Amino acid sequence: MTSPYETLGVSRDATQKEIQSAYRKLAKKLHPDLNPGDKGAEDRFKAVSAAYALLGDEEKRGKYDRGEIDETGAETPPRHYYRDYAAGGDAAGRYENTHGFSDFAEADDIFSSFFSRRGGGQQRQRGRDAHFSMEIGFLEAANGAKRQISLPGGGPALDLTIPPGTRDGQTLRLRGKGEPGFNGAPAGDALIDIRVQPHALFVPDGDDVRYDVPISLSEAVLGGKIRVPTIDGAVNVTIPPHSNTGKTLRLKGKGLHKSGGGHGDAYVTLKIVLSPNADPALSAFVEGWTAGKAEDPRKDLGGNA
Repeated sequence: MTSPYETLGVSRDATQKEIQSAYRKLAKKLHPDLNPGDKGAEDRFKAVSAAYALLGDEEKRGKYDRGEIDETGAETPPRHYYRDYAAGGDAAGRYENTHGFSDFAEADDIFSSFFSRRGGGQQRQRGRDAHFSMEIGFLEAANGAKRQISLPGGGPALDLTIPPGTRDGQTLRLRGKGEPGFNGAPAGDALIDIRVQPHALFVPDGDDVRYDVPISLSEAVLGGKIRVPTIDGAVNVTIPPHSNTGKTLRLKGKGLHKSGGGHGDAYVTLKIVLSPNADPALSAFVEGWTAGKAEDPRKDLGGNA
């Protein structure tokens, strides 16, 4: 299996910032919205998202580097060797016998780690946790959603509640839905690693979201009210007169849910977009606009601009 470092095209000693930069570059290039019908790009996008879900989280990255989890984020099961039992200081000498073959054990001794040494009673052992991953849309993560999932091994589908404000790399827990316990002990949990797909418009920035909104030349010059999308629905926004491309408006409380309550903000950056159809009247006006020709918007750049 390809390592997540290879998938993102970074070295194992890459910084978290380098990993994030590589992911953003690939995600922007491979996003399904930008490659409609391209199954190869979609598969690569999924692989890149999975790799970033692992390496973008410093704790998970450390576990992967130490071999505690694999490329999917699942725990690596510990390996048990006979020498582990033989070195345990067994006072009864159960791994030695009078036949001279101390490297071999009786069949019932091999399973002795599962039994209590008091009266031969079986130990209760909680079931192991089961690890899974799930991709969800950005708006599902931001606003919360209900999903049904089917776990390996059959059985009825499970209802999964995705809380509002769920972040990429966050793990959701379904208690008692992991592997069954031993000798009446409780089952383990199902741990579901969430991978949030990038959105074509909204870009998360901590608890805030940032995005660009196009405006017409008329709206930029004269100002006015426009409808602007947010993560939970469109709202009316007032554009001040004489607004330039790059002007940013703050929509308070229209960002992501905060873990401690409340919401972040939305930051809308305006972009002046001319009509694709030439307007002779506008062209004639600008041609005769003397003051406009005298204005130099590049005068503060320095050099020979």
